[in-house]
Amino acid sequence: MSATLVYRHREDFDDGAILEMVIWRMPKPITGSQHPYKYRLFYGRAGQREVGYDNERPKGDHRRYGSRGEPYRFESPERLVDDFLRDIAQRRAR
Repeated sequence: MSATLVYRHREDFDDGAILEMVIWRMPKPITGSQHPYKYRLFYGRAGQREVGYDNERPKGDHRRYGSRGEPYRFESPERLVDDFLRDIAQRRAR
């Protein structure tokens, strides 16, 4: 059994910012995570991440604001997208 794409979305903003979200359902949790999802969510500009969420091995679930990182408590794909979009809205409102 292979990974199944759950969600993919990309948005290019007029100011040059890029928002991209990709979530897969895996046959089993990846190292560092307790759930069967692998994801990468990005907001920034070419070569510059402003906000990012991912669960790369072996770090597990975490989010980044520029160069600062912190653990992220994954609950569901829907909550993940909601949290990420809320962070983006706050960033864009500055």
